[in-house]
Order: sequence, then C-alpha cells, then structure tokens
Amino acid sequence: MASKDDAPTGAASGNGNGNAAQPSLNVLAQYVKDLSFESPGAPNSLRGRDKAPGIAINVNVNANPLSDKQFDVNLTLNAKASFDQEVLFNVELVYGGVFAISGFPQEHMLPLLFIECPRLLFPFARQIIAEATRNGGFPPLMLDPIDFAQMFQQKLAEDQAAGKVKVS
Repeated sequence: MASKDDAPTGAASGNGNGNAAQPSLNVLAQYVKDLSFESPGAPNSLRGRDKAPGIAINVNVNANPLSDKQFDVNLTLNAKASFDQEVLFNVELVYGGVFAISGFPQEHMLPLLFIECPRLLFPFARQIIAEATRNGGFPPLMLDPIDFAQMFQQKLAEDQAAGKVKVS
C-alpha cells in the first residue's frame, strides 16, 4: 500500500535548482601543526597560591589556498599564565584544517575562511589546550568561546584604517 508521502521514482527533489551547484563547506582534515608547552618554574610554579594567576590569551587565524577549492586554515592560540613576575606556563598551539569550499559567491569566501572555518576548529583546539595544561600539572585551561565574526570585523576595520593612513 502506498502512502501519500511516497514520490514517484525519479521525481525531482522539488527545490527548483535543477543542476545548480549547492554551496558546500567540508572538513577534509584536521591536524596539530605545532604544540608547545613550557613551565619554566616547575616544580615551584605548581604550588598552590592564594589568588588566581593572570592569564593572557592571543588568537590568530590564517588561511592559505591549496587549490581553487581547497584551503588550509590555521588557528593559533597562545596562553601565558603568570603570577607576579613569574611565568607559570606558556602554551602555544597551531591547529589546522583543510577545507573544501565550493558553490559560494566570491564575496562570502573571506568570512567563510576567517569566521566559519576557525569556528569549526576551535572546540578541538580548546580541548588540546586544556589537556596540555592539565598534563603540565595545572588545572585545565578552558578557553571561553571566541567570537570570530567580531575578530574578523575588527581586522577589516584595522586594515581599512591602515589603508587610509599611508606613511609616505
């Protein structure tokens, strides 16, 4: 017995696009490009303290084309914890992903590469940072979510300002 939801074999999907290419963003690979953990004062830096250390975090995103439709995106995270003048730990991670991107208009490529791709990589990089600090004898450093859209807008504004004020 056929239900009214059954479509005839070979029927069109109904989206009206025919053979138009659908936009796609696929993660082909993820990898640790560089990981460094330093605890220069260990084991003294591992002792308990009466207040939390200061933690400075820097984030950077780079993207390089591998072909017309494949891109290598690198998310760089640096975290440095210090107490007074003593560096407790310094961790640096460059976490990369190879992405296949097709079917998007050219004006969407930069936001995809600098917002969406790092957004996909971040949870994995966050976990690696947390494990590295825990394995170094410290509580795991759980990075707060990062607003890559805001970072991208800020970078665009800085680039535009630098373009308008040229040093002669």
